[in-house]
Amino acid sequence: MDGAQDREWLPDAGPWKRNLAVCVFGSFTTIVAMTLLLPFLPLYIGQLGVTEHAAIVQWSGIAYGATFFTAALTAPLWGRLADRYGRKLMLIRASLGMAIAMSLIGMAHNVWQLVALRLLAGLLGGYASGSTILVAAQTPKSRSGWALGILSAGIMAGNLAGPLIGGLLPPLIGIRATFLLAGSTIFITFLGTLFLIREEARPPKARTHKQRGGWSQIPDKRPIIAMLATGLLLMVANMSVEPIITVYVAQFVALSRVTFVSGLVMAAAALGSILSSTYLGRLADGVGHWRMIIACLAAAALLLAPQAFVVSGWQLIILRLLMGLALGGLLPCIASVIRHNVPDKIAGGILGYSVSAQYAGQVLGPLGGGFVGGHIGMRAVFLATAVLMAVGAIGNFIIEKRHRDRRR
Repeated sequence: MDGAQDREWLPDAGPWKRNLAVCVFGSFTTIVAMTLLLPFLPLYIGQLGVTEHAAIVQWSGIAYGATFFTAALTAPLWGRLADRYGRKLMLIRASLGMAIAMSLIGMAHNVWQLVALRLLAGLLGGYASGSTILVAAQTPKSRSGWALGILSAGIMAGNLAGPLIGGLLPPLIGIRATFLLAGSTIFITFLGTLFLIREEARPPKARTHKQRGGWSQIPDKRPIIAMLATGLLLMVANMSVEPIITVYVAQFVALSRVTFVSGLVMAAAALGSILSSTYLGRLADGVGHWRMIIACLAAAALLLAPQAFVVSGWQLIILRLLMGLALGGLLPCIASVIRHNVPDKIAGGILGYSVSAQYAGQVLGPLGGGFVGGHIGMRAVFLATAVLMAVGAIGNFIIEKRHRDRRR
């Protein structure tokens, strides 16, 4: 390691490592808070006065999706405001807003209030996306893949731990107390963000720039368009099987073990991504972030196809784990490619669009998977998703080659 690299790891090399630690903790806690209600949401809706089974199912879907709906709409706005007024300020806003919203959710008296507060949580939240913007902007470019890989691991760990925590706490302390505890934990995130994060000073012009015509400031828009599409594809690949997985597993697993095996299948991909994201991010810093994206998409396509032909639960679990390992490098590399291809003063806004594209994938994936699985067949969901990932790999390869040729 040369002298410049050594200096990056010295304690006085800047606050980016401490910022990263706070952002990982904050992203983990806020994502846990957003997802922990999955196991007990129908029960809570029942406590709020909804009694018919069909209505409980319908309100559960509305309440859960409400947060991600408003988060997708507001992510670009928060990104642009972060560029204009400061990224730390947006994290302070998100952590305090989420702490208040989660605490209020535990005090809801009817299902309308629950949905409204879930919408508010998405509107006021965005800590994980804000963390991505801060880390991408503050970390030395030579370490951006590694740092974003660690942050990505924290986010995915939150997605994995949220439902687990939500299944354990309510029987012990009650549903309302679970929300209050989540709000209290996020308040700790707020304090850590307020007192520990240090944002590098920016020129006065960067703070007052109105960011009009930000898209026009990008010299070559093809890499950004490719990254937006890739983020959407990633979430489609992760979420497309969610509506059908239990029914699919029931075809080759005993009825008494269907729920258990389905849970393992759903967790396997997230676990694989957690294990690989930091390593693949660091590897991408050396071999190239865009090349890593192409390799990850191609590997995911190859691993999705055989999932349509499994004959046992353990085969599906292993393939989902391997797919998660392959996809773990995508999120940090997407952010790194954007970071390297847009001016610093508009990076937050463009990364916000990337987050919105990923949220769109979280919506389109289950909708598309449910439609294909119901009208064509469940195996077709895996095959269609594999084709999409292969198309994404080929498209990225072509665009990356043209972009490289243009820069010569």
